[in-house]
Amino acid sequence: MLMDAIIEMRISKSCISVKLLVVATLLFCIADVMAAQDPLTRSIDTTVNNNQQEAVVQKQIDQLDDETRAMLEEYQRLSRELEVTVIYNDQLDRIVSSQQQEIDSIQQQMKALELTQREIVPLTLRMVHWLEELVAADIPFLPDERRLRIKQLKALMDRADISMGEKYRRLLEAYQIEMAYGRTIESYRDEVNLEGGRRSVDLLRFGRMGLFYQTLDRQETGHWHAADAQWQVLPDAFLTAVRRGSQIARKQAAPDLVRLPVAAAQGVLP
Repeated sequence: MLMDAIIEMRISKSCISVKLLVVATLLFCIADVMAAQDPLTRSIDTTVNNNQQEAVVQKQIDQLDDETRAMLEEYQRLSRELEVTVIYNDQLDRIVSSQQQEIDSIQQQMKALELTQREIVPLTLRMVHWLEELVAADIPFLPDERRLRIKQLKALMDRADISMGEKYRRLLEAYQIEMAYGRTIESYRDEVNLEGGRRSVDLLRFGRMGLFYQTLDRQETGHWHAADAQWQVLPDAFLTAVRRGSQIARKQAAPDLVRLPVAAAQGVLP
């Protein structure tokens, strides 16, 4: 019994020793495993940290790339604006230069115009005077109308609100009207001073060559005698011719040859 007990105790101690050995072995293995896991964990942590840092760096790179692209686009936009501005300024410079040349030309023209006006004012006044003398020396047709035109021209020359160009235009217009009288025929009714007093008659004008009258009863006809500056009665043979001429002038008859006396030109040849 004692031996069995002793053997059993030894067996128990042996089992305990084995168990302790197994536990120790397991502890050593666990320690080895833990020791082996530390570099791996550090490596994984390092990789994770590196990836995180790379992500941050990549984000910064992307941000810098966006900023660089934006700066490039802004630079290109500013470059285009600068190019357009330079072209526009060059064009403005040419326009300003052209305008300055035009201003200089206008100033020179104004100076020349001022000198011209100094010369043209006396000329226009003389022309009005010559026109007045022409009407006074001419055959007495449309006397009221022609004298009124000259009176208006004289008043026009003294007006400050009318430009010299307009004054000169109106003066030339009056001369053109007087020139047209020499190329036209005209018949109208008016009153003239005859021997029996002032009478209403039909007047016939052939340019400036002759002015004839005929009474309304067609019984008397005459003409203006420039040398004597008065009306003279014509023979009855001219009654039909004067009446025919009046019809032609009023477009009541077709143009035809009319025989009428015309005063001979004087002072043309020596």
